[in-house]
Amino acid sequence: MLSLIEFIAVVASCLFGILQARRFGMDFLGVFTVAFATAFGGGTLRDILLDRQPLFWIQNEHYLIVVFAITLVTCFIPKMPARIRQMLVIPDALGLALFSIVGTEYAIIAGTGWFTAVMFGVITGCFGGVISDVFCNQVPTLFRSAPLFATVSFAGGWVYLFSKQLPVQPFVPTLIAFLFIFAFRLVAVYFEIHLPTHHDDPIESASS
Repeated sequence: MLSLIEFIAVVASCLFGILQARRFGMDFLGVFTVAFATAFGGGTLRDILLDRQPLFWIQNEHYLIVVFAITLVTCFIPKMPARIRQMLVIPDALGLALFSIVGTEYAIIAGTGWFTAVMFGVITGCFGGVISDVFCNQVPTLFRSAPLFATVSFAGGWVYLFSKQLPVQPFVPTLIAFLFIFAFRLVAVYFEIHLPTHHDDPIESASS
C-alpha cells in the first residue's frame, strides 16, 4: 500500500511541476527538470538522510519512466486551458498529503522517534517544491509569506501517528491523515491563511 501511495504522490507532484514550469515558458528539458525535482526532490533528501539505498526512484524505475512520459505527452499540448492552470493547487495538495504520509511512515520504519518522523514527512512533502522553485528562479514558497504549506504537513504527520494508535483497520490512519492534510492545504490557500511574518529593522553599520 505504501508503494501505491508513493506512486500516486509522484504523479501528482510531477503534474504540479509541469504546470508550474509551463507558466515560465520552459522547453521540454526545463519542464522535465522541474517535474523531476518536484516529484523526487523531497524523497531523495529523505532517503539520503535515512541512509536508504538505493534511492526510491532508482529502486522503482517505473516512477522515472512515468514522469518522463507525462512530461513528453504534455509537451504536445501547445497551451494548457486556463481552467487547468487555475487548478494547480489540486496536485500540489495531493502531493503534499501523500508524500507527508509516506515520509513519516518510512522514518518510523527506520526506527526514528515521532518528532523526527514528522520532520521527515515535512522534508518529503515540501522540499521537492523548494528545489523546483529554485529552478524557476523564485524564492521558495516554503520560505516566504504564503498560504500554509510546511505547517500543514507537520500537523498532518501528527494526525497520522496518533491515528495509528487507534484500534482501526491499517488503511484508516492513512485516510484520516490524507483527508486532513489535503483539506487543510486547500482551506489555507482559499482563505489565504499565513503564518505571521516578522520584519526587524536592518542593523546599521557602525560609522568609522
